[in-house]
Amino acid sequence: MVGITSQIRSLLASYKTLNPGIFFLDLSTGNYIDINGEKRFAAASTIKFPLLVALFQEIDAGRIKLTDKLVMRRDLKVGESGIMQYKPIGTKFSVLETATLMMTISDNTATNLVLDRLGGAAKVSQRFRSWGLQNTALRNLLPDIAGTNTTSSKDLVRLAALVSNNRLLSPTSRDRVLGIMRHVKTNSLLPAGIGQGATIAHKTGTLRFIIGDAGIIQMPNGKSYLAGVLVQRPNYDPKAGDFVREVSRRVYNYLDNTKISNIEPILGDASGGLRLRTR
Repeated sequence: MVGITSQIRSLLASYKTLNPGIFFLDLSTGNYIDINGEKRFAAASTIKFPLLVALFQEIDAGRIKLTDKLVMRRDLKVGESGIMQYKPIGTKFSVLETATLMMTISDNTATNLVLDRLGGAAKVSQRFRSWGLQNTALRNLLPDIAGTNTTSSKDLVRLAALVSNNRLLSPTSRDRVLGIMRHVKTNSLLPAGIGQGATIAHKTGTLRFIIGDAGIIQMPNGKSYLAGVLVQRPNYDPKAGDFVREVSRRVYNYLDNTKISNIEPILGDASGGLRLRTR
């Protein structure tokens, strides 16, 4: 059987206009797929995943409560995505409501309220670095049309691994974060490639020139794996979505049909590639 990494590289040959970063990690074995995993891309709304984790770290520390109120300000109110933009200046939202809207419908105003509550872009980016996310940084408020906020597929999987292994959050906060991410409304990328009975906690991102999706997939057979895919594309090219869906489908089918003892070495050993240390 041809290795799944070779399959994906062959698939990519038919999508010559796309520039992807791909990282998948099988949690049962530590084996991984890495195609440009360290490449830095515009994060689009995938940046909301690390932002959510940072928020829940503050909740764990007792510095923020889920019932605290965040106040809509004119400088934080933006368009492109979400429903908060239609509320009057001065409207108050609970932290839990704001975080949920930030993730499930990718509300940009909600994201800016969370970012402001966490102390701004520089402070949050420093926290991301402390987790070992070297390619992930927030530089501007959302919607960040120019793509100045960055991440990599490997950083997104590293974060998912840290969350899955209880390295960043309490079990209660981890479960709440994953619960929110299981209700993301956009399911046209990674979720479109997974099998019936599987569940995914994930976050998508879309800009004119980039799409991405990253998350944690639990399969009916008990296996779990982590996925991060970012694809730079020509202006709104729909082929990028086709590519992500096909990669998702192929990886899912490969893991579904491969016994742990028969995983091919081409996937590699992730112990050196993803050190789950954090400060």
